Amino acid sequence: MALIVHKYGGTSMGSTERIRNVAKRVAKWARAGHQMVVVPSAMSGETNRLLGLAKELAPSRASSAYHRELDMLASTGEQASSALLAIALQAEGMESVSYAGWQVPIRTDSSYTKARIESIDDQRVRADLAAGKVVIVTGFQGIDEHGHITTLGRGGSDTSAVAVAAAMKAAECLIYTDVDGVYTTDPRVVAEARRLHTVSFEEMLEMASLGSKVLQIRSVEFAGKYKVPLRVLSSFTPWDIDIDEEARSGTLITFEEDEKMEQAVVSGIAFNRDEAKISVLGVPDKPGIAYQILGAVADANIEVDVIIQNLSKDGKTDFSFTVNRGDYARTIDLLKEKVLPALGAEDVVGDAKICKVSIVGIGMRSHVGVASKMFRVLSEEGINIQMISTSEIKTSVVIDEKYVELAVRTLHKAFELDQPSAA
Repeated sequence: MALIVHKYGGTSMGSTERIRNVAKRVAKWARAGHQMVVVPSAMSGETNRLLGLAKELAPSRASSAYHRELDMLASTGEQASSALLAIALQAEGMESVSYAGWQVPIRTDSSYTKARIESIDDQRVRADLAAGKVVIVTGFQGIDEHGHITTLGRGGSDTSAVAVAAAMKAAECLIYTDVDGVYTTDPRVVAEARRLHTVSFEEMLEMASLGSKVLQIRSVEFAGKYKVPLRVLSSFTPWDIDIDEEARSGTLITFEEDEKMEQAVVSGIAFNRDEAKISVLGVPDKPGIAYQILGAVADANIEVDVIIQNLSKDGKTDFSFTVNRGDYARTIDLLKEKVLPALGAEDVVGDAKICKVSIVGIGMRSHVGVASKMFRVLSEEGINIQMISTSEIKTSVVIDEKYVELAVRTLHKAFELDQPSAA
């Protein structure tokens, strides 16, 4: 008998019929002898609906008190879906109980709307499992040291599920979504995209950080840190599918690089439309400038991605970086109000219509010329590269947003990801 964690996304929980099917699937696993912990998201659209109501009442509030209330509000979506799933399981004849994150408790820091998990007390959950119950724990949320409810940010239920699996040393964490695994790229952009049967943890970490929407990056980080076996699979397969077949379906995120993986130079193409570029112009070229700019941005809890500093000319340089598009206006205001006067820089300019396209593959470690091939392919399509970022297993470029689909399709074909061997 194994301890298994299931996570279900908002689409999987999108109606009472779908919740009933989730309950039947979970009950099947429980009847097969597994101890089951389930982490559901809010019903699809519910979190947006709740946050939309808050925006109607206060469109532009940015205070800590306001964000505290946003977390209080948004957390109710998961609480509702968890209770509904418990009721559906009970209707299936399964003993079950649902808990909000604060009841477990899942302890976090106090960064409202972007909290990070610090610890999980699994005593209560283990007692219920020992009593033969299916335990449902709300995703996306926890409680800080002051007793305030916090949320983990978009996709936070993935992180909750993996963290629970890590804390309880689960045999596996199954992430059920509206897709049947991890693809070479988004099938909505490239019809020839192929599902990967396995993907390395490092590749998945890069894909998640680069814009792949299948898993939240923090969930992959948790999985890597605590070696949690992770599988992405579809919740829309029939619930009564053979359990052994289901356990082998989807995409397995593995921590071992096998020979087949090494044959693929590039495993996937990731892209992120939610990017914006900001440039601080005419910055004095002296030590500490990067810290003065990015330190202020970090203090505002704004994440920075690609960074470039141009060559110095006449003692001055331009400093450019990218942020999430949702943080664009706030970052511009912060730099103009606090950083620009202190630095004596000339101006702050930005572009919110850019995107990042990346090639990812552990095979890039042992193959030369991969990045140059990417640059050549893009140049042949007349696509200008604005910024470049690299690691051992990825190369990312920032380009004009209007070229994103052309770039992805062209690169996918150029690296032969449409061929069966790529899967």
